[in-house]
Amino acid sequence: MIESITGGYLTSEVAGIILVLIGLYGLMTKSNLVKQVLAINVISTGVVLYFTKLGYVEGGTAPLIPSEVMVDPLPATLMLTALVIDVAITSFALALIMRMEGSP
Repeated sequence: MIESITGGYLTSEVAGIILVLIGLYGLMTKSNLVKQVLAINVISTGVVLYFTKLGYVEGGTAPLIPSEVMVDPLPATLMLTALVIDVAITSFALALIMRMEGSP
C-alpha cells in the first residue's frame, strides 16, 4: 500500500509525514497520559526526520572548504537541539505524570 502512495519507494519526507500522522492519531485516541506523551514523541521524531531531509543537499560537501555545492549545517543543528529538548520535556512530563498518579 505504501509503495502505491509513494511511487515505489519511501522517502524520508513521506516517512516523516506518516510518523506525524501516526502520532496525531495516538494523541487524539488515547486517554492514558503516558501514551499521549509517547505520541508526542512520535510526532517530534517525524518532524525531525522531515526537516533533516529538507536540509539535505544531494552531492553537497561540508562548508569547511568552499565548493560549488555545500550543505547548510543549520537545519541539522536545529534538529539536534530539538531532539535534546524533546528528551528533557519527555522526562519532565513523565515525572509529572508519576507525581499526579501518586507514585513516590
